Amino acid sequence: MENNEELKVEAVEETVAEAVEESADETAEAQAEAIEEKPSRGRRSRGRKQKIETTEEKPQSEWTENVVQISRVTKVVKGGKKLSFRAIVIVGNKKGQVGVGCAKASEVIIAIQKAIADGRKNVINVPIFKTTIPHPVQAKSGAGCVMLRPASQGTGIIAGGAVRSVLELAGIENILAKSLGSKAPLNAAYATLEALKSLSTFNDVAAKRGLTMAEFLN
Repeated sequence: MENNEELKVEAVEETVAEAVEESADETAEAQAEAIEEKPSRGRRSRGRKQKIETTEEKPQSEWTENVVQISRVTKVVKGGKKLSFRAIVIVGNKKGQVGVGCAKASEVIIAIQKAIADGRKNVINVPIFKTTIPHPVQAKSGAGCVMLRPASQGTGIIAGGAVRSVLELAGIENILAKSLGSKAPLNAAYATLEALKSLSTFNDVAAKRGLTMAEFLN
């Protein structure tokens, strides 16, 4: 009887040990499968994110900005000197609209942003006649003086410095320009802007004189 009981106990112990080993093997296999699945999921999600990022496109603005000058400005205040930066920016869409902006700030990037905003506030419409201006004009602003003359097709923009930047962003392709006063970029830009403001089209002149276009051209 005792031998039979011992055999039964040994059989039970063996079955328990086998069950424990099988459960341990199953858990190890499940952990291995989970580890293998994790990087694959991460790769899929990364791929999806990259696809979403590549499909997004920012709309392009028709306005173009050209930084003409960035200068350091010193202001004497109580207790010392205060340093800042001044930015001059020309803003235009090359379709007959252009503006000049000037602003100061403690950082260069902020000064440029403020100058762009100032330039867009002061945009003017420029009358363009066959890629050039309708008639000769001369204007002053402060110490700056600029003379503009129409040019034939293929001449290009004969100008330099801030005057050239204003004419390019206004959309004029053929013109002759000469700076007669101060060579400072701000004065030259404002003088060019005043000259473009004073331009008038043939329709405006004919309407002021009370004539039709045919009578005006004859």
